[in-house]
Amino acid sequence: MRIILLGAPGAGKGTQAQLLMNKYGIPQISTGDMLRAAIKEGSALGVAAKQVMDAGQLVSDELIIGLVKERIAKSDCAQGFLLDGFPRTIPQADAMKENGIVIDHVIEFDVADDVIVERMSGRRVHPASGRVYHLRYNPPKVDGKDDITGEDLVIRVDDVEETVRKRLAIYHEQTEPLVGYYRKEAEAGNTQYHHIDGTKPVDEVGRELLSRLS
Repeated sequence: MRIILLGAPGAGKGTQAQLLMNKYGIPQISTGDMLRAAIKEGSALGVAAKQVMDAGQLVSDELIIGLVKERIAKSDCAQGFLLDGFPRTIPQADAMKENGIVIDHVIEFDVADDVIVERMSGRRVHPASGRVYHLRYNPPKVDGKDDITGEDLVIRVDDVEETVRKRLAIYHEQTEPLVGYYRKEAEAGNTQYHHIDGTKPVDEVGRELLSRLS
């Protein structure tokens, strides 16, 4: 089960990733976690990545692909893995292919921008406990206050509408072209592509996902 999750920020990838990890016993690999682990381990690629990051530059696709290859060779990836947030661009997808990294399933979570903005900008958080509310779907009993402590709720920087729209714009520009790329790969028989309506209830999305993969 070598899986890529595609979809805009806030499309529900994280929630379904947990389901797939538990069901198939595979790890979720995010480039951020991978970079931090490689730097901590002090591997050759980790050292190289640290030098680039310390200089305030972006880690190259070549280096990231090297890290992905190193990561998926580890024993916990024997049954497969889940890539979330990578590849982000077509050159990264090409580089994966050139390096012989085979992907069994690509899953696209499709959610309209306005729905994502409503989902994310409606979130309120109690900083001390991490409890999350939503103005529409899970409102606090008292507006702006945590149910248990009565303390103020805050809006995370990432959930401010302007920030959400900026992140969506970057997704459409850089990552959305991968939808077409992987559909073509599926037509060529190189992977299986699944389009999922991410606006359905979480449980329904999960059931559909598992039935598609079984």
